Amino acid sequence: MTRNEELFARAQITIPGGVNSPVRAFRSVGGCPRFFTRGEGANVWDADGKRYLDYVGSWGPLILGHADPDVVLAVQETAAKGLSFGAPTEGEIELAELLVERVPSMEMVRLVSSGTEATMSAIRLARGFTGRDAFIKFEGCYHGHGDSLLVKAGSGLLTFGNPSSGGVPADLAQHTLVLDYNDAAQLHEAFATHGDKIAAVIVEPVAGNMNLIAPKPEFLQAMRDLCTKHGAVLIFDEVMTGFRVGPGSAQGLYGITPDLSTFGKIVGGGMPLGAFGGRRDIMHKIAPLGPVYQAGTLSGNPLSVVAGLVTLNKIATPGFYEALTAKTRGFVSGLSAAAQARGITFSAQSVGGMFGIYFAATPPTSFAEVMQSDKDAFNGFFHAMLDAGVYLAPSAFEAGFVSAVHSDADIAATIAAADAIFATMAKG
Repeated sequence: MTRNEELFARAQITIPGGVNSPVRAFRSVGGCPRFFTRGEGANVWDADGKRYLDYVGSWGPLILGHADPDVVLAVQETAAKGLSFGAPTEGEIELAELLVERVPSMEMVRLVSSGTEATMSAIRLARGFTGRDAFIKFEGCYHGHGDSLLVKAGSGLLTFGNPSSGGVPADLAQHTLVLDYNDAAQLHEAFATHGDKIAAVIVEPVAGNMNLIAPKPEFLQAMRDLCTKHGAVLIFDEVMTGFRVGPGSAQGLYGITPDLSTFGKIVGGGMPLGAFGGRRDIMHKIAPLGPVYQAGTLSGNPLSVVAGLVTLNKIATPGFYEALTAKTRGFVSGLSAAAQARGITFSAQSVGGMFGIYFAATPPTSFAEVMQSDKDAFNGFFHAMLDAGVYLAPSAFEAGFVSAVHSDADIAATIAAADAIFATMAKG
């Protein structure tokens, strides 16, 4: 038995499923999850001492790679002064000022401890601001594990949703309208039917939780126009895309101005931190200024704040995003070319430093199309890449991430490993 297998067996005795977040259990792909002991740059090492090129990056925040020296030093120096105060610090102001400066749609911001907390709070705020209960989300988009967000589509077009998790009351789910991602016509129909009841639309402007799905420009513009017309709040969930797809996040990349935005991952530099913010008139409804309550003992934790500040300042270097985008585009182009040369049905695409790979002829544009891709082919590819020392997301329905420290040699080695696997797949 390997050390990873020993740890997994031990973990399952005291931790449900042996993991503290479900996708880590490898249930989607099968096999034993890897327990990591350390990371450096673009690499991670597991409990058996095996090294992997990492394209998960803690699910997005490690845009500078593992254990960036500047981030680590800042956290160490801050930790020596105290881990938490439950009281204001100057660092919180600095991070809030930086976020407001970098994201023009945000006039005020509140720091929290996770992306889930940010999206839950943003929806509560939108409801409190509008005095309405219903909101729209999109099939396949994940916004954290808040009760009203764990909802699947209803039985027919424009019907409200049903719980997709145990423990979620149907009374909560009935206020969530679930539509198809990238379908502007459905948005128009939904607002025509329910416009006076809709408090908000929440969307991943680039979907990353059903693999990478790029938005159609008319889709994002339709929700902006409809929210404005009907007095609903447009919420961009940029927990994953924030500072990952460009310097102004997805809203800057696509030129759409949301009313509220949620952030996580990169803004904490790998430490637990989230944020939500937006228009001043909406943010004035948050306690202690207004009636919408939100609080958190560890919100604005000094270690997370300083990690975020150092990260955001480092990625503001001129040319940073151009280089990251080109590197990621080259990566997916290389994979696609290798698969095509071997006759494998495969496609890939990227937005900024995010990428998606699909065992399908063309990149999907919706949840339904994602579900039509060859999941068994992905699972085999995933394990073969793992054996070759490449760590991809352990699910066919998750985006991947390239960091600034993935070298040209790393990318070339990954494409070469994939090519060898495609060659084997082609032989059957």
